[in-house]
Amino acid sequence: MHFGSGVPTVGVDALSSDDFLLDVREDDEWQAGHAEGALHIPMSDFMGRFGDLMVKAPEGGRINVICRSGGRSAQVTAYLVQQGLDAVNVDGGMQLWEASGRPVVGADGAPGAVI
Repeated sequence: MHFGSGVPTVGVDALSSDDFLLDVREDDEWQAGHAEGALHIPMSDFMGRFGDLMVKAPEGGRINVICRSGGRSAQVTAYLVQQGLDAVNVDGGMQLWEASGRPVVGADGAPGAVI
């Protein structure tokens, strides 16, 4: 883990399939392709749905925040850290996730693509 852009950051290669992943991309991006098992809360809805995250995130566990390339997720990560939560930004986002051969699924469960 390192502190790129002032927030804690983790590389895609350091994540395991058991790690909790929060995807903050918008609905069209999510539907086109996302990491299976990720929790989807778009950044535009994040403040109103913060309670959803608190219910679903592992108690005391790390929240790995991802977007397309890392900008939006860095902002959400900074907020979560300010709230005293263990959160990290996934460096390179879903673009790097897909490029490194990690599975991406669409809304229907079929293979997806990052847009």
